[in-house]
Amino acid sequence: MSIISAQNLTKIFGSGATAVTALDHVNLSVNPGEFVAIMGPSGCGKSTLLHLIGGLDRPSDGKVVIDGTSIAEMNDDRITELRRRKIGFVFQFFNLIPVLNAIENAALPITLDGVKPAEAQKKAAEWLTRFGLSSRLASRPDQLSGGEQQRVAIARALAAEPALILADEPTGNLDTRSGDEIAGLMRDVAKKYGRTVVMVTHDPRIAAYADRIVFLKDGKIVDETLLERNNDGGAAIVAQKIREIGD
Repeated sequence: MSIISAQNLTKIFGSGATAVTALDHVNLSVNPGEFVAIMGPSGCGKSTLLHLIGGLDRPSDGKVVIDGTSIAEMNDDRITELRRRKIGFVFQFFNLIPVLNAIENAALPITLDGVKPAEAQKKAAEWLTRFGLSSRLASRPDQLSGGEQQRVAIARALAAEPALILADEPTGNLDTRSGDEIAGLMRDVAKKYGRTVVMVTHDPRIAAYADRIVFLKDGKIVDETLLERNNDGGAAIVAQKIREIGD
């Protein structure tokens, strides 16, 4: 069974003559453990789709089913609980608390969810160590590089052991080397740690780390491409597909 099922998903902003259709009857299924990248030109609906999947916004029509449960019928409290316990979010800007160190930042969401601080920090330390930050647990964000800060943000997203990670341009604020490292880490999150990852990106090189790329244009899915992991030309394939679809 799919962990994500978007069915005829539509989102319209505004009304009347000023109405803008951000998503237009989108259907998308994502399987457990799959790493899916969403691409398309600016304004095509990439982030809107991610926000609807994550329950950060509600659709104008259609529905989203997460792990067999439709979120359309959920009230705000139930959606908040779903986000806290089943979905981890990673954004372009790391959104770390400046006065907290790495372990405190990574532990914060589950601490706020009622987990005892010692247990929360133990869980956070496990993820930070997996991501190569065992020597940086006591470092504040201003003492970390951009790539290290994003690793802390990913550890924070995983501390609650969610089944699903939603990432919106997670490499967009990083240099090329750090971006590749984070893209590889997102792949590890799916393949090594068994999470489902859906990532919005504008970068063909970053998208090439995914199993499947979904291309959006004018609020509609216009193409889907499966990538073979033994194909070193993945980024070139993605770039060619973008040229075919056009801006």
